[in-house]
Amino acid sequence: MTAPARTARGSEELIRAEEPVLAHNYHPLPVVVARAEGAWVEDVEGRRYLDMLAGYSALNFGHRHPALVEAAHRQLDRLTLTSRAFHNDRLAGFAERLAALTGTDMVLPMNTGAEAVESGIKVARKWAYDVKGVPADRATIVVAADNFHGRTTTIVSFSTDETARSGFGPFTPGFRIVPYNDLAALEAAVDETTAAVLIEPIQGEAGVLIPDDGYLAGVRELTRRKGCLFVADEIQSGLGRTGHTLAVDHESVVPDVVLLGKALGGGIVPVSAVVGSREVLGVLHPGEHGSTFGGNPLAAAVGTAVVELLETGAFQRRAAELGAVLREGLAALVGRGVVGFRARGLWAGVDVDPALGGGREISERLMREGILVKDTHGSTIRLAPPLTVTAEELTGALGTLEKVLTS
Repeated sequence: MTAPARTARGSEELIRAEEPVLAHNYHPLPVVVARAEGAWVEDVEGRRYLDMLAGYSALNFGHRHPALVEAAHRQLDRLTLTSRAFHNDRLAGFAERLAALTGTDMVLPMNTGAEAVESGIKVARKWAYDVKGVPADRATIVVAADNFHGRTTTIVSFSTDETARSGFGPFTPGFRIVPYNDLAALEAAVDETTAAVLIEPIQGEAGVLIPDDGYLAGVRELTRRKGCLFVADEIQSGLGRTGHTLAVDHESVVPDVVLLGKALGGGIVPVSAVVGSREVLGVLHPGEHGSTFGGNPLAAAVGTAVVELLETGAFQRRAAELGAVLREGLAALVGRGVVGFRARGLWAGVDVDPALGGGREISERLMREGILVKDTHGSTIRLAPPLTVTAEELTGALGTLEKVLTS
């Protein structure tokens, strides 16, 4: 990786400089990244780290993937933004290819994952009123406990994480929360007012919780039978991460609506989208929803390049093959500092023996050994390396994890 001119300030000074001028809504690990390439990042002092988080799946294709950087550079020289007041020459191709990749009819382009979720909620409610015939302002959406769909006031209204909720009320009504992976509870919550069931096929923030086999198929059957939509939040789980294009593909399930983000922008620009059937997305009319930057030419160019990478299936196969390496390595650590894990593709939640430290403490120890991960609740850490990681890099990271847990 090329080394640009060094910053005049070192890591400790830069971290101190953030304190008085940045809102304290994050608690990052004490590493200051200055450059990156592939699965590796480098701090301002030149120390190298293997990135085993990949921006919560936003960097599925690694840092600065050449095809994505080239697409961005080409578009930067031509056109970056028109707003949706005008058409641009990149949007149609992006929408056509994304719809084909996901097996859907229509695309609603947005920017961030939270915007995609908010848009999905609006679309589901509009469908309930216009198509299903739910009385005005009575539509409900059923969600799962321990979900993570974003940080907006509406989304935290149906969170069960008090850290995300406390101090941000009053909350938006219209949501029913049921236990995740519980079809009986889900069925009991759905009634004639239900517009949609909104779930993550795999709950990422909760610790990479994978539902029982048949759960997603059961959700699909139930929503069809009850006459409501199945909305799958694939913002973290989608676009190759689990060994398929979408996590729902593991059960050959086709939701009515799929929410995409993170990896769709290739780690270069924020790109998200709501994709679904024409019957559902067709309920929107001009003036009812929008975004100045949604579908901008730069985002469409990068998003098209991302879809091109996925169209070959190579990244999906790579995630599946390396996922076997990840599972085998973690299985060998059970009883050696690891008390359990859940993994699908190149994504794992690892429960560390609490006697060895909390998730934050383990993450800091790994950082000092040149491996970057992120903790979640308690003593659980998440592993989600770029899909470009090599088997050797992956086994090396697992070896470092073993060293940290057993030293």
